[in-house]
Order: sequence, then C-alpha cells, then structure tokens
Amino acid sequence: MHAIRLHAFGPAENLTYEEVEDPRPGPGQVRIAVEAAGVHLLDAALRRGVRGPGPAPATLPTIPGREVAGVVDALGDGAPEDLLGRRVVAHLGFVPGGYAELAVTDADRLHEIPARLDFAQAVAMIGTGRTAMGIVQFAEPGPGDVVVVPAAAGGIGTLLVQYARNAGATVVGLAGGPAKTARVEAGGTDLAVDYTDPRWTERLDGHRGKVTVVYDGVGGDVARAVVGLLAPGGRHVVFGWSAEGLDSDSPYVVEGVSVNVLGPEMMRRAGGPNPVRTLELRALAEAAEGRLTPAVQRFPLAEAAAAHRALENRGTTGKVVLEP
Repeated sequence: MHAIRLHAFGPAENLTYEEVEDPRPGPGQVRIAVEAAGVHLLDAALRRGVRGPGPAPATLPTIPGREVAGVVDALGDGAPEDLLGRRVVAHLGFVPGGYAELAVTDADRLHEIPARLDFAQAVAMIGTGRTAMGIVQFAEPGPGDVVVVPAAAGGIGTLLVQYARNAGATVVGLAGGPAKTARVEAGGTDLAVDYTDPRWTERLDGHRGKVTVVYDGVGGDVARAVVGLLAPGGRHVVFGWSAEGLDSDSPYVVEGVSVNVLGPEMMRRAGGPNPVRTLELRALAEAAEGRLTPAVQRFPLAEAAAAHRALENRGTTGKVVLEP
C-alpha cells in the first residue's frame, strides 16, 4: 500500500509518500480500505515532536493520522463477520496510522457511516463533530441567545454556527479574510465579520453588552475584543487558542497549537460508559438527520505535506481530509 511516513520530526516537508507493507488486523481488529483520513492541528504538532496534552509524539518512523473512513476489507480473529464490506468511520485514539491506503483498528471503535454522508464528511463528524458536541454541552444555545463564533470558517466553527442557528440563536461569525468571511455569511450567520479589517470591531458595536455565548477557538486580540461584548452572566467557552497574544506560560498554549482545554469535564458531561463514543454517536446522528453538514477541504493523500502547510498557515476552510 501507499502511505505517508515521517522519519524525522520537523517541517511538513518531512512527510513523505511511500510504498509500505500492508498492515494485518490482529485479534478483535479490522482492516479498513481508507477512502478519507482526517488531518488535525495536533497531527502537525506531533509531526514537529511537540509534547503537550494528549498523545506523545510517536516512535519514528511512523504513519501519522488518527481519523479514518472507508470500507472494511479484512477481519482479525474474533471480529464480527458482518463487518466485512461495511462503510465505516473510526477514530484510532492514540494509535497513529491513518494517512494510508489501509488502516487497522479495534472493531469496537467502528461506526457505520450514515447513508447521506460520504467518507470525508464522516471523518469530519468523528473528529471535529464530536468536539463540537462536547463544546456545546458547556453553553447550550437557544432562542434569545446571541452567539459569537470567532473561527466560524473552520471545521469546528462551521458546525457551531449551524448548531446555534438551529437552536434559534442569533449568530455572529468571525473569519480571517474576505473569502472566508463570504463562506461564513453563506453558511447562515446573521452577521459575518472579517477580523483582518482594521475597523472590524465597529461592526459589532450593535451587539455590545448583548452577547450571551462566545465559542472561542482563536484567543489573542480577537478573543479579547469579543469577550468585551459579553452581557452580564455571558459564557466564554474556550476550546482552543490558535492565535498569538498569550504569555508563554498560559495553559492554553502548546507552541502556538490549538489545544482542547475542556477534556476531563467534557467527558464527564457527555456521560455513559464511553463518553467519547457518546459524543461521536451524537455528532453522526446530527449529520444523519441533516441538522449539521460539515465543511470539508480535500487533499490527495500524496499531498499531505501541502495539507499540513495550509492548515498551519490558516489557509484552509472546514475539516482538512486526505483522500488516497
């Protein structure tokens, strides 16, 4: 099979497209013929060898990637036989191996892909979708709420905008640059604002003291400006910090990479014997019913380095996905 391999920590150019041996599923595992693999900012951090919350950098050489969708093409001992040929999506957890034509994972990690979703959309919902479902637990929007999403063109931001809009809230979406702002406006926000415009805050003056929820994955000067709009009792939910502007010892900063800072409490609120799976099921159900539609930006598997560069330079919209 072909896969992306990392032989040395460093820049995106260290990701190389190679031919490697096909993996074989072990007991209780399945092999997936991959049709889409998710790319995350955490992947870029691990590629550089950064240590922070979550998985540690892998032993090299490695095949990065922890989110895959495709068709089950082989079974390990004890894996249910009816899985063979199924369209499935899975988060691989702390085990890499997703940037490849074939990937192996435990059978109990699989979800069948709803008929209305393609493989790339399914990957988006299993990763960014489950995070979005975790975030809204901290501030469920409803009619009468005014919700601001500072990174509204991103994978998570797109879903948060849709979720708040479906709940009847007034939604303000922020994005960097005219093209991204136009996409946010087309996505159904009541107001879309380009925060690269020097006078962007003036467009928000009408909402000063009226904002009830901020879903913040940006931080920095943008977050400080938006938090100033909050009404008394308003909720500022921080789930990442991709912008500069924080002291280096801030708990939100891991070498400039957006980091989920809600983890343990998010899992507690999700509940159930497997909270992560609870959030994954909720995300897939929202998409299956047509309430949420993930935005996806696709790259060929062989261009994984370009995908990483675009993601790190904020040159993407929606969930970044590699397709073999």
